[in-house]
Amino acid sequence: MLVKNASIPSNIGHKSTWGQTHGAASALAIANTAQQHPGPVLALVKDTDAALKLRLELDFFLADTGLDCLTLPDWEILPYDSFSAHPDIVSERISTLNQITHLQQGVVIVPVATLLHRLPPMNYLAGNSFTLTTGQELPQSQFRQRLDQAGYLLTETVSQAGEYALRGGLIDLYPMGSHAPLRIELFDDEIESLRYFDADTQRTTALITEFNLLPAREFPLTDAAISHFRQSFTSQFDLDPKACPVYQDVSQGFAPAGIEYYIPLFFNSMSTLLDYLPATALVIKQGDIEAQAHHFWRDIEARFEDYGHDIERPLLEPKQLFLYTDEMFYGLKQFPNIDLQSGALAEPETNKGQYNLGGAQNPQVAINSQLAKPLIALQTVFEGAQQKVLICAESAGRKEALTELFKGLPQAPKDVENWPDFITQDHEFAICVAPLEQGMNLPEHKLLVICEAQLFGQKVLQRRRRDKATENPNTAIHDLAELSIGNAVVHQDHGVGRYNGLQSLSIDGQDAEFLVLLYANEATLYVPVSGIELLSRYSGGENAPLHKLGGEQWTKAKRKAAEKIKDTAAELLHIYALREARDGYAFPKPDDSYQAFCDAFPFEETPDQEQAIKMVLRDMMADQPMDRLVCGDVGFGKTEVAMRAAFMAVNGGKQVALLVPTTLLAQQHYETLRDRFANWPVNVAVMSRFQTTAEQNKTMTQAEDGKLDILVGTHKILQGKLKFNRLGLLIIDEEHRFGVQQKESFKKLRSEVDILTLTATPIPRTLNMSMAGMRDLSIIATPPAKRISIKTFVRQDDKKMVKEAILRELLRGGQVYFLHNEVKTIENSADKLRELVPEARVSVAHGQMRERQLEQVMGDFYHKRSNVLVCS
Repeated sequence: MLVKNASIPSNIGHKSTWGQTHGAASALAIANTAQQHPGPVLALVKDTDAALKLRLELDFFLADTGLDCLTLPDWEILPYDSFSAHPDIVSERISTLNQITHLQQGVVIVPVATLLHRLPPMNYLAGNSFTLTTGQELPQSQFRQRLDQAGYLLTETVSQAGEYALRGGLIDLYPMGSHAPLRIELFDDEIESLRYFDADTQRTTALITEFNLLPAREFPLTDAAISHFRQSFTSQFDLDPKACPVYQDVSQGFAPAGIEYYIPLFFNSMSTLLDYLPATALVIKQGDIEAQAHHFWRDIEARFEDYGHDIERPLLEPKQLFLYTDEMFYGLKQFPNIDLQSGALAEPETNKGQYNLGGAQNPQVAINSQLAKPLIALQTVFEGAQQKVLICAESAGRKEALTELFKGLPQAPKDVENWPDFITQDHEFAICVAPLEQGMNLPEHKLLVICEAQLFGQKVLQRRRRDKATENPNTAIHDLAELSIGNAVVHQDHGVGRYNGLQSLSIDGQDAEFLVLLYANEATLYVPVSGIELLSRYSGGENAPLHKLGGEQWTKAKRKAAEKIKDTAAELLHIYALREARDGYAFPKPDDSYQAFCDAFPFEETPDQEQAIKMVLRDMMADQPMDRLVCGDVGFGKTEVAMRAAFMAVNGGKQVALLVPTTLLAQQHYETLRDRFANWPVNVAVMSRFQTTAEQNKTMTQAEDGKLDILVGTHKILQGKLKFNRLGLLIIDEEHRFGVQQKESFKKLRSEVDILTLTATPIPRTLNMSMAGMRDLSIIATPPAKRISIKTFVRQDDKKMVKEAILRELLRGGQVYFLHNEVKTIENSADKLRELVPEARVSVAHGQMRERQLEQVMGDFYHKRSNVLVCS
């Protein structure tokens, strides 16, 4: 579709350049080309990040086409590293290399650094693979020896690729490139059955009759291969091999960490990825490939220079391990090539293969909640351009939220399954779930794709930083939009007045805006907009008594308040005594719908997690109000425990409140809940300072009317105005971030409410209450299956080591927290990092930043717009 007017090169050495491939149009061009070209397409991208993004986009555009989309991942280790690649990465690499050789049509995505690595010769995979079939003779001792030589590791139970286990007449094996482990059942020495099974439950998932087993490593460990390695090593390096741990380990049949950079010593010659490609392949380059290749080579040479002098770990010359940049481009010329450019070609010459594909800049469609019509930009686009519009939501829950939001538009979006569904349908306005990070505008084809980042991602609400924090954050005024004429407000120095709008005044020839406050005896106070931090909302009810300007009434009131400091300890004892004495609500036993909700959880529960869920459900079904603390490390599954409890409460006819300390966390929990409850008739809302006053009032009305099932919010949900119709469960996340009175205020309102507290770091007071029996305690100490353990290194400050650590993480498309303990010098530290690692996208976050700016920084980091966060 997109490339119908462009000619796809088919002859060796022919090159085309296609312009106007803005945003996701680049991926669509690759997808369309792959469908038309009679051979595989090699999509060459600049780095792992770009590869991951392109893979998501191609999976979307190639849905239901039957074309394969493969990725040859990077090892995710640095050149000459002393670490080895993770087995899952090796598994995907071996599987991809095996499939490329006989790939008829499809796309292979490769980062340029991966293409520059030399690979084992093509005959290695073919010569070291073998087929297993039912009925085949398979002597167990010989098969075990073959598995050892192929690099498979003997374990008690298999959990990741490259492992095998022996259990009598059963052989459990996790083959490289396989989606699941394989169980071989033997009758004497004959294969009786082959079946896939679940590594967690050990249950059979599918029966098969044949399987092609690939080697577990990119090099052999046979006796002949080890002998070849020893000879090559001694001829390559003029030193005592007995002093080299790598030589000693390989000699004993082990594969030491960092062995990847000695692979050439196992073979007579090496191949490249271009050797694996069929002659019918087509190369498409996305991004500045040449600059990235030169940058990678500078890293190679620098690391060889830094680490090439260790006699215990001698290094091979770079040319033995990597292709020179010129070699790579010469090899690429053996195939037809297409270069993609986001900008337009000035004067495209079609006879030279130059075409503009018609992609335009994406229109501005950001939602502005400060306007009377927040969707006005999007509505204007609909009315002005006669295009089919597709909204791409990040998840099912987000799609539901966007559909609700779009009710303010003249036309509601239609649900579509994927891209082909959208193209073939006549819907002018549609919505689907697609993890696109960038949209696409094709005016000539009358198509517009809008992703969530365009709607929400770039919007920042800035306000002047407060010099002095308002004493009570619950009543703080964060934005002028929160004030309406007639609202009672409290001035820090002058007491209670009434807001009467904005007025422009000229002071010393300078025009400025002032808030007009009315006081008793018709007195008027003008407060500069820049002094809004001096004001807070009046929380004493509707009939606010106005104070006199210049009088002592306000001073006396403040003094009396100071004299009435509460005895928090006594009040806590009173609250807990009430909770012990009163009967709570006993929720009914879980039914089939609860089980269906549990079955939708995509992971296997850990034993500790199951126990915590069991104890929470037991408490909720009891007459006495629950007050349970669930303690567990980050990522250990506390949120799912809360999800089960929330479902139990909603299913039992009660409302749920989820209290979190920050706006960002509130938004994340809200999106998680929307996703988890997307297929259930559960109304979920969020309440934080990012919602306008009108939105907050609407949420409060829904909560009071019982139309709201689950409310996620910051301390705003503790304000006195909010009343629940049938609150049954309060969940507190990161409870150590709240003050005592904030947490207990909920219990005072509903002493019979069930309380579930989640934390990774319980505060001493909470822990003491749990140990004393005032609160129940559940600990989740078992990590989830396949969770990789954290490695901690304590080293002296060293620029090379810092750079190496950051690059290793960025290489795999990951992100880095860089902790700096002084706000005064944090920007300087960030500048040094930018200089040390120029390819990193560095941002800064600390507690003295404007709140909205801090939220924006964290949002950018969450959405991977930055990948290194220097923070306090």
